[in-house]
Amino acid sequence: MRGSYFLVIYLDRDTKIKTKAKEFCLKKGYYIYVGSAMNFLEKRVARHFKKEKRLHWHIDFLLQKAQLLSAYLIPSRERIEETLSRIVGEVFQGVEGFGASDLSVKTNLYYSMHPPDETICNILNSKGLSWKRVKSPKEIMDWREENVEDRES
Repeated sequence: MRGSYFLVIYLDRDTKIKTKAKEFCLKKGYYIYVGSAMNFLEKRVARHFKKEKRLHWHIDFLLQKAQLLSAYLIPSRERIEETLSRIVGEVFQGVEGFGASDLSVKTNLYYSMHPPDETICNILNSKGLSWKRVKSPKEIMDWREENVEDRES
């Protein structure tokens, strides 16, 4: 299945995140990461829930020090990551330079002092998008099996 996704992340204290080439000073609070997987959406998001993995993307370095609370799977045959990132950026404060290296937006990571789930649901519903909130790799795979016909079309 193809599509985009949001990760909802909690950082329990102010933290410096060092990636291969950058350093980010992040405040305690909630973060929303916007990503895409135009092949194997379920596998990409399940990977983010794993603690042991090769560090590749900026988000991998953040998830070493933060808690992944949930993910929103947004199936789509079209690339909507950049559009979603712009919309999220209208509501939440962006962390410039985090992710989005292949997009025209300045970031794919956004900060919130408070749990962002209600706002995320409102954004997705207002755009008429199909989506599913999951909290574990098992929930991802269960959802995948429920939507097998969507993968085959």
